[in-house]
Amino acid sequence: MGKKNWIEFDNQQKKSEETAYEDNFNKRPKINISKQKKGKKGKTITLIKGLGTQDANLLKELLKKIKIFCGTGGTLIDSNIQLQGDMVSKSIEFLRKEGFHNL
Repeated sequence: MGKKNWIEFDNQQKKSEETAYEDNFNKRPKINISKQKKGKKGKTITLIKGLGTQDANLLKELLKKIKIFCGTGGTLIDSNIQLQGDMVSKSIEFLRKEGFHNL
């Protein structure tokens, strides 16, 4: 039986991109998650520092996911994530699900 219209696909490029993405997040210092009262009228915010990457697109993607998970608003300032409210326990839970184990 001949291989008439047979095409072989090479998935090595996609696998290397995935491992590069994982290595980018795994090689970083300890992540600090703290609660602060700052800004307007002493409102509480959750501050996530030390994500270890300067790539704005990756940080924006992570911010979007964590805002949906926590059900709150947030912003990205100087490669640090700020969430509205006391979301320390929820953010720890989310980051562990995403594969961040250096909390």
